[in-house]
Amino acid sequence: MSTSDQASASTPGKPDGKPDNRPDNKPVYKDRAYRSPAGLVGGVLLLGLIAWLGGDAVVSGDGRTPWLALASMLVAVPVVVAFSVRPAVFANDDRLRVRNPFRVIELPWASVVSLRSGYTNEVIDESGTKYQLWAIPVSLRGRKKAHRQQAREARRAARGDGGGRTADAGRPVRAEADQVMADLRDLCEARAKAAGSQGEPSVRWAWEIVGPAAAGAVLLVVLIALG
Repeated sequence: MSTSDQASASTPGKPDGKPDNRPDNKPVYKDRAYRSPAGLVGGVLLLGLIAWLGGDAVVSGDGRTPWLALASMLVAVPVVVAFSVRPAVFANDDRLRVRNPFRVIELPWASVVSLRSGYTNEVIDESGTKYQLWAIPVSLRGRKKAHRQQAREARRAARGDGGGRTADAGRPVRAEADQVMADLRDLCEARAKAAGSQGEPSVRWAWEIVGPAAAGAVLLVVLIALG
């Protein structure tokens, strides 16, 4: 299940209410960040386990064991961070920034064709390239819960005993991840034609993750080969 950290809005104008002269390619609002709490908790627990087992092997191990433990930790820690702590989605008035395990994708809203929800949540750019939103995982359990809640609200409305909640019965009830995707679609539709939302997508590799993991893998292979 994913969640959003609602960011505070920065003042779009001067203190006297007049608009400032900021460039159009600067966002009016700070990024709104979306992450997976379950991924964060799981990643922290795994990192703690790696530190405990690896640290014990380094301190208490004999012969090549400390070196093997260090090489294994150098591989494991970046991979765990990449798939649990690192993923995030940032959205502002101008662009969507997707931080996936090994890449960072920046998509101006004008370049976004669709934000699609299925068994995974994806964003598709104008060239047809799909990027998975790792930080906003789909929860089938959450969808079933939302459907049950929607059905209960509809039954209350039909019986006329919903009280103050009857007015909400016609509103769709969504799982949290689906609601986040709906909010991103609304933002994309509202901002796609804005001057600051124009531009081409950009993708870069997360060498801060790939580099240490690759170095650890090479070291581990060399240690194993040396016997």
